[in-house]
Order: sequence, then C-alpha cells, then structure tokens
Amino acid sequence: MGRRTVRGAVVAALLCAVAGTGAGSRAVAAPDAYTYDFAEGAQTVEGAESTTDAVGLEPGGTYRSTLPVNGRLYFRLALDATSNAYVSATAVPRQGTAVSSSDGVKVAVQDADARSCSYDSTRFGASRSPHPVAAWASRATGGETTACQGAGTYYVVVDRIDSAGSASDDWDLELTYVSEPGLVDKVATTAPESPESWDSASPDPLTGDAVRREGGAGFATATPVGQGVWQDDITPGRTRFYRVPVDWGQQLHAVAELGSSSGGSTGGGGYVSSGLVMSLYNPARGHVDDEGLVYDGSQTSGALDPLPPVAYANRYGVGDPMGGMRFAGSYYLVVHLAEQVAERFGAGPYGLTLRVQVGGTAQDAPGYLGESVPRDTFAVTEQDREAAGGWMSGGVADGTGAEPADASGAGDDAAMRVVAVSGIGAGSLLGLGLGLWTVVARRRAGRA
Repeated sequence: MGRRTVRGAVVAALLCAVAGTGAGSRAVAAPDAYTYDFAEGAQTVEGAESTTDAVGLEPGGTYRSTLPVNGRLYFRLALDATSNAYVSATAVPRQGTAVSSSDGVKVAVQDADARSCSYDSTRFGASRSPHPVAAWASRATGGETTACQGAGTYYVVVDRIDSAGSASDDWDLELTYVSEPGLVDKVATTAPESPESWDSASPDPLTGDAVRREGGAGFATATPVGQGVWQDDITPGRTRFYRVPVDWGQQLHAVAELGSSSGGSTGGGGYVSSGLVMSLYNPARGHVDDEGLVYDGSQTSGALDPLPPVAYANRYGVGDPMGGMRFAGSYYLVVHLAEQVAERFGAGPYGLTLRVQVGGTAQDAPGYLGESVPRDTFAVTEQDREAAGGWMSGGVADGTGAEPADASGAGDDAAMRVVAVSGIGAGSLLGLGLGLWTVVARRRAGRA
C-alpha cells in the first residue's frame, strides 16, 4: 500500500505539471493544420519520368517522394506468379495549397507491355479542402483473367489529377507496398451478393458515455479504436486517423457526429458542403467508402453505407465497398474537417464523436501459402484487440466508456502513459519524478 501511495503521489504531481504546461506549449507552437505523420524510417525515393529509370520497391516497404505539378511518376516491382501485390499512394498537399473538388491522385499497376492490371483514383471532393487522400492499385493472381498473371517486371504509375491545370505547388507522397501470399487451394471467384447472403441493414448506433481518444495524424500513427463510442476534438483543416481491427467474417459499421459550433446554426442558410468527410481505407490503404456531412453550425451526423462482412471472395465483386473488404486487418477511419468551416463558424475546436460497431463472429483465415509482408497485415492479433479496447485492461468495447477498477497499479501506469504523450520532455519528467521520490523517501525515513 505504501508503494502504491507514493506512486500515486508522483503520478498526480506529474499530471498536474502536464496540465500546467500543455496549454502554454500549444499556444507557443500551434501545429500546422496540414501536418501529416509520415511513417518513421520511410525511405526517400525519387519517382522516374520513364519506366526505364524506375526505382524498385520492396514488399513491406514504405517510401516518401514528391508528386510534381502535372506530374506522372514510375516505380518498379519484381513479382512472382503467385503473390498479390498492393501499392497505395497517399498524396499530401502542402499548407496553403489550393485544390478543386475534382483534383486528386491516381494509381495504376501495369505489366511490361503497358497493359493495366488495375487502377484507382481518389479526389478531394465537394469541400475543396486540401487533405491527405490515398488511392491504390494491385496485381492479383488466381482470377478469371489471364492478364498480369506471370512473374516478371511490373510498374506502378502515379498520376496527379489537376483538372484545372492551375496548381503551382508540389505535393508530398507516401507509398506503401504490401504483398499477400497466394492460396493453397482455389476458391470461388464469385462475390457474395447483398442482401441475400449478408445482412445489409444498418444497426442502431451505440449509445452511452464516450471514451476520449485522440486520433493520429497519418496512417502510420493511426489511433486504435474498437467497438465503442469514442470522442475527440478536431479543428478546421485537420485530418484524424483511427484504425479498427476487423477479422474475417466480421462487419464494420461507423457513424461520425460533428458537434455544434459555439454560436450554433447561422440561421441564415450558410453551410459548408462536405464540411466533415469520413473515409474508410482497408489494411492495404485501399479506398473503400466515404461519407460527407453538410455543416451549418448545428450538430450533424452521418454513417458509412452498410458494408459486407470481410471475405476473400469480395475481391471479385463490383465497386470499392465490396472489393475493398477483401481481407482482415486494421481498417482506417480517416476524418477530415474542411478548412472552410473556420471561415463560417470559427476556428474551433469542434467536438467529434465516432460510434464504431464490429459485428459477427471471427472466422478462420483462408489457406494462405505463406505470410504477408509486412507480417500480420491481413490478420487481427490479440495485441490489436487489446490496443483497440483501451489503454487499461478490461472492456470499453460495450461503448459505455466504463473503465474497470484496478487493484494492481495499472491505473497509475496508464496515467504515466498519458504523461508520456502529453509533451513533457524526458529530462524534465525524470527530474520531477526523482525529486518527488526523494521528498517522499525522506519523510518516511523521518517517521521511522
């Protein structure tokens, strides 16, 4: 009990210190509204203007590059005859960049004879607010077509979509390359149809108290969330990233709610089209679906359309929502608040609530020939489930926000993690902690 009391005193003091210094730190150095967290250790590569000079990408690799104005970049892949290759490109406009609703990024995979294996494009949409957008392309084996099935050299083609032709700034670019092994046995190449073979009805949204969880600023730093009600703050121009583990056979439902502004509705008909956009990306960062909310200063909500349960055969379906739900793993909820919201309703921050549901019983994975690269990309591990449920052991998965009582000091450990991510420098934290331990030890010695 004595050790727990001392530890609690130290934690309480450290938390007070965080509360006292955090606001000042934010006031001194407000974060850039367009900040994007690139993956730590990502290799910088230069895209080529021709396939002849294309740089090779390795399975499991994450890369940084630059997408020039009206630019087309080439990268090279060396593929075998059994694995599926997925390459995703995340375009990140820089601060002050002007974009139109039809601007965006396009990605394709082509063989050595310029035949397209697949392609995809993603655009900024009606909000005309610059934010990270991702598109993907693949070389898939085992399908009904004969194109792009053999081993050999393939090329990734990344295009910048600039419909107006007036952009003058380069965009930053993040590339990922994920390899999925082939199957031991062939499976049906027909996707399940809705609503005959799966429940296409939207469930009632979860209720109860929300658990606060701050979203990340990039795919690599996306905050894990599971089933439950999660609350965050978001400012105009910012994008929040969350990741939700969804296993084979499970179905994901998500609702986003944007709180009212301090002044409420304008009352004069003013609004921002697609003021809030919630997008869903799969574990390979492939676009699945999105939902845009019109914002007039009053609270508003929107849900993703019903999605099929995760199944290998979904890849043979038509459209992003079906084809995107083709494997288990961490699905990314990406939420962007348009910068135009600040012009009409103030700088915020605005309250953001996510109501996440993962239904269905987890099923066995298909019979893969080997492991994905990176490992466990298309799987849900026990660590994934624990991280999504909350920092403390026990359940917040029911959406009530209740945290279990803790008799082992785990609550103090959770508080220490809060301190660690709240911006205190390592040296200051260590000095303050040692000082408090010393004071407490001397008092105990005096009593003895």
